Formats: sequence, C-alpha cells, structure tokens
Amino acid sequence: MPLTEITVRETLEVSVTNRAPGAGTPGAHDTQKIIKDLRRAMEFVQERVINRKEVVEQIFLALLLGEHILIESRTGVGKTLLAEQVFEMFEGARIFKVQASKEQQPDTYFGGLDLEELKKGRIIHNTEGSLVESEFGFIDEIFDANDYTLRALLSLLNERELVRGVQRMPSQIHTVVAATNYLRISEITEALLDRFLFKALIIPDKDPVNQYKIGQQYLMHSGGIARPEHRISYDALDYSTRVIKGLVPEHMISFPPDMLYFMNLVIRHYEVQRNRLMKERPDAEHLRSTDFGRAKDYYISPRTQAKAIDLVRSIAFLHGRDHVVRADIDRLHFLLCTSGIAEQKTLFKKSFETLNQLYAASNGFEQLASMLQLEELLAKYKKDPELLDKPLEEFTGVKAKRGFFDWA
Repeated sequence: MPLTEITVRETLEVSVTNRAPGAGTPGAHDTQKIIKDLRRAMEFVQERVINRKEVVEQIFLALLLGEHILIESRTGVGKTLLAEQVFEMFEGARIFKVQASKEQQPDTYFGGLDLEELKKGRIIHNTEGSLVESEFGFIDEIFDANDYTLRALLSLLNERELVRGVQRMPSQIHTVVAATNYLRISEITEALLDRFLFKALIIPDKDPVNQYKIGQQYLMHSGGIARPEHRISYDALDYSTRVIKGLVPEHMISFPPDMLYFMNLVIRHYEVQRNRLMKERPDAEHLRSTDFGRAKDYYISPRTQAKAIDLVRSIAFLHGRDHVVRADIDRLHFLLCTSGIAEQKTLFKKSFETLNQLYAASNGFEQLASMLQLEELLAKYKKDPELLDKPLEEFTGVKAKRGFFDWA
C-alpha cells in the first residue's frame, strides 16, 4: 500500500428559474442516489437525442466538473435541442439562453447598464436575470458575437467573475454550453476556446435507421424537449462537483500515487504520438481538431493535465467508487480528444493500451508503487533525519516495527 494518497478534497432569450438562497451549500446528500439519478438522466437524454451517446456523456462530465463545452456542427443537427434537453434534467438552476449576433454588446450577457451610474462615468450592470447570475448558460452561434463582447466574457467564463470598469462581482456560473456552425480564428477567439475545456464535433447522421429513430422522436415530442419523470436538483449536482474537487471532507475520492504517475505517462505518450502523426500527415486536419485547426502542434497544457485529475475522479464517482482505478484513466479521451473525431479517440486508446500492457506484463505497477513509496520515505527522512531510528508504522502506512534500514 502507498504511504499516502492524493485525495479529492439576435433574439435574446433568457429563461430564469428561481433558486433558493444559499443553494449549493454541502449538506446531507445520498451520494448513491445522486449517481443513480445522473446515470438515469444520461440515458434519458441519449434516448431523446439519437446517436449522440458520447457527446451526451461528455456534457454530463462537463457538468460534474463545473466546466464549459463547445459544440461544433453544421446547421440543423440539434445542438440547441441537445443543450436544452440536458438542462431540463435539472431543477433549481437558473438558465440563461442567447443567440449571439455581431450587434450585441456585453450588456446582453451582463445585464443592462445602470443609467444613473453611467451619468457618473461608472459602468455598472444590473445583473439580475443575466448570465452572471445563472448557473447554466447556452450561447448559440457564439462566434457571431463581436470580439469586444467575447473579450468581455473571458473572465466571466474562466474566473467566474464579472469584471467591467469598476464593477467586480462573483458569478454563479456552473457550466456554459456554446454552439457554433463555423470557426472564426483571432487572438480573442483563441483565448475564448481555451475557456472551453471540453470540445465536440457533431457530424450529420445519414444512417436510415437513425433517421427513422429521429423521426419517431420528432413525432412524439414535436421537435421539442422531452419532460423527464424525475429531475435532479441543482444542489445535488453542485454537491457532486464539490466531491469530485475534494471539497467535501466526509466524502473523498482517493487517487493513488501510482495511478497518478501512470495517468501522466499516458497523457505524455498520447501527446508525443499525436504530434508524431501530425508531422507525418500534415494534411490530417482531424488530428488538429481539439484546437479546431488553430495549432501547428498538439499541446497539453499543465492546466489541462491538472483538470485530467478531476475528470478521472468524476469517472470513479459515476461508478460509485471512492478511489480511482486504472480503467478510469482509459476515459480521458473525453477531455483530451474532440468528441466525434474517431481517429483521435483511437489514438488515445492505443496509447493507454500500449502502456497498460507494458506495465502489467512486467509487474511495472507494483514496482512503480514501491518506487513512489520509497521516494516519499526518503523525502520524510530528509526533512526529519531522526525518523530513521523509529519504526515505520509510527509515521507511514507500512505495517513494520522495524526502522528504515532493517525494512529496506
């Protein structure tokens, strides 16, 4: 056993559902019921939105992590229906919906300006009913918005804070789903893309069987959303997010050091393999799609690598476990790949299987755990040399009454 574990501690349409003050404060929650409800909600949406199983799961993972997702597709494939159906599965959350346009100004998203304050030369928004005070947001055709407005959205999406002139206030945003039919590349839009941790590409479905199922759903619901029999409280979702991020001491999800080390190996292997293929096949646009064609190389930032920890823990959470296992790391393609691009997912799966088989065949995981354990011991001894003479069980998870040298 490792000595310690890393633990988790325009048409402007705005619809707002009132949420009780103080909602989101951790309380008594039945975690197993929440997990069951989340899995049932995913299945419900997957039945309503035909042949979108992977992107639906990706959206739910974004919700669990409190992150944003960008969906790209041609017009008319049901992006709006998908977002609205997902949001319909929750109750108690305020929802902001808008179709972006070039004429819009930041007050479309932040609320109208206070005219009395404006006379004094102060930019102050009345944020009631705006994206600032909403838990969920859907921005359709986000790249139709002008760069001035998109720049204003950056801190709101990333830091969850409204920063306009002298006005600074925290935002309630949990997750924003944005949709686009095309890409507009500029310095501002590149910064905006970085705010969307998850990305998906939806390709129009021409399969006759799926078209038939889509037709059936249209006849049943007249092209609108389906009303679920049971909905999940936003408080339960917020609680789940806090669990995954390690903010609920009574419900921690452990991440063993050897699993963390192995995860980083898989991520690095995938990054190297993807860049190698990009050099060998410079015309292969699907290998660049995670950055939506904007980068000459594939780069996994330290921020994304840190978020991978939360993603893996969210997979463990959905499986009802309080610890991460190796199979959870196999699901990192939801974060590192663009959902809907089969070549990216296949390449990631190959990286995972290559390293998994290599380590399993050579007892590498056991050796890795021992090496990490030894490294941690040495760090403790360096900090406090007097520990060398004490039994290991006094300050480690090793059941040994001997000192370090005898044990070694």
